[in-house]
Amino acid sequence: MPRTLTPSGATLREVEKSSLPGLPMVGLAVTMWLFVFWSGFQIAAHQQMTYFWNLLLILPAIFILAGLYMLQPKEAAILTFFGRYSGTDRGEGLRWANPFYMKRRISLRARNLNVPTLKVNDQRGNPIEIGAVVVWSVQDTAKAVFEVDDFERYVQVQAEAALRHLASVYPYDEGEVSETPVTTLRGGLEEVSEALRKELQTRFERSGIDVPDAKLTHLAYAPEIAQVMLRRQQAEAIISARSKIVLGAVSMVEAALKGLSERGIVVLDDERKAAMVSNLLVVLCSDKETQPIVNAGTLYN
Repeated sequence: MPRTLTPSGATLREVEKSSLPGLPMVGLAVTMWLFVFWSGFQIAAHQQMTYFWNLLLILPAIFILAGLYMLQPKEAAILTFFGRYSGTDRGEGLRWANPFYMKRRISLRARNLNVPTLKVNDQRGNPIEIGAVVVWSVQDTAKAVFEVDDFERYVQVQAEAALRHLASVYPYDEGEVSETPVTTLRGGLEEVSEALRKELQTRFERSGIDVPDAKLTHLAYAPEIAQVMLRRQQAEAIISARSKIVLGAVSMVEAALKGLSERGIVVLDDERKAAMVSNLLVVLCSDKETQPIVNAGTLYN
């Protein structure tokens, strides 16, 4: 992946930097030190060698050992040479690179950000409480380190800003019944979560952060209006239930009258039909148990 830098503030992108395996370099350094110790022993015992060869091997051995570093799985090292970005090493295990490279380790693992519960206003201006959890990871190490000052703090602040903006775009619930379907925070959880993820991905583009998932974890009315909204929801539920009960009762009364008429069990005039309909509706729609009244006379008394 080529890297181009311009003085006009171009975005710095990650460049893959290969390093050498560390174990062969350790073996080479150990071999040099063993030879240094052996030659030192020979000099002390027999005075057959000079210290020049010792010094000639000590310096490279120290140079090799200074360039060793360790990388865990899903970890990278950002290499800079005297302040200039040289590349990112994504290898694993013991690695070796030029000792003059400054090496900064950075985790590539997925992380969870639990956005604290925020008090915001929804689309209709109602105060609500909302919280979310965001799964994120570093995708471009160069952007994460060099394009923003502190990418972890950047993620936290931008996540809170995105959550506040999301709450202002959607209403908490449907409220008054409307002909046009409306996506709400409470009813459209999957759609709202996907919208949050996309907005976070857009905001994190500059910092090289990837957002695979984001979900709402807390959603409620603010305490000052919670009781009022609860009563409204209860009233809406009662009205909806009553509407279904009345609709069902009317269907049952209609079926009863039709059955009596078709079978010729009894002939009722309009006044008797009205009385029968009234009694049946009272029995079917009442929320309390009804008590029957037995008529001991004839139908026409």
